[in-house]
Amino acid sequence: MLNSIVRSIARIKQGFIDPLRLYAKWEQTHLRRLLAYLEVDCVFDIGANQGQYAMMLRKQAGFKGYIFSFEPNPDQAALARKRAEGDDKWIVSELAISDRDGTAEFNVMQADQFSSLSTPSHEDVKLFTEMNAIRKTITVQTERLETALRRLQAEYGFARPFLKMDTQGYDVKVVKGSSESVREFLGLQSELAIVKTYADSVDFREAITEYENHGFTLSAFVPNNSGHFPILVEVDCIMVRSDCAISAL
Repeated sequence: MLNSIVRSIARIKQGFIDPLRLYAKWEQTHLRRLLAYLEVDCVFDIGANQGQYAMMLRKQAGFKGYIFSFEPNPDQAALARKRAEGDDKWIVSELAISDRDGTAEFNVMQADQFSSLSTPSHEDVKLFTEMNAIRKTITVQTERLETALRRLQAEYGFARPFLKMDTQGYDVKVVKGSSESVREFLGLQSELAIVKTYADSVDFREAITEYENHGFTLSAFVPNNSGHFPILVEVDCIMVRSDCAISAL
């Protein structure tokens, strides 16, 4: 990974890379290596927005397996579906992965990437007061992770799944709602709240402990944005199932 970062810095100096995008190299490089090491054959992309993560997996992480993207906002799901055209292993579903099957009220925020099943909270940080404000509320279809896993496994026959969650405050609820089946994933990636931006946000220390209690161990912390100097608001953790980590020692 270090050699890749050094090469990227050299490319920045030559004017080929926007320095504000350098943060993304850590995630891309780690995922390229980890997904290959775990022999992952499908990725659950929960909270897909416009499909940015799936596109990164294809273009920067070199992932060629199935990608199942879940996005409850119809407008964003349509954009993700458009991007997935021509890729028969990238399937976009217009629904929210939650802790229950059925329907739920989904908050569409002023900036769509903040949209969530949870309500925004501005007590800890004021940076996103305007962007993370509810523009409208819609009713969306929801599925538990276990429900989606069983349904898609039966249809596509994958055996080595990886879980990515970016649900804006709902990741831990997704895991708790499918406590046993989440252990079938070889690894996971989750957005950690350093400061609380949603009512359902879980402190990053509590979230990591929860994932560890479900059988995962830390693989990396990676930035998910160019930062909000001088404070750290959020960061992604990448974890591997403990038996997979032990086999590498």
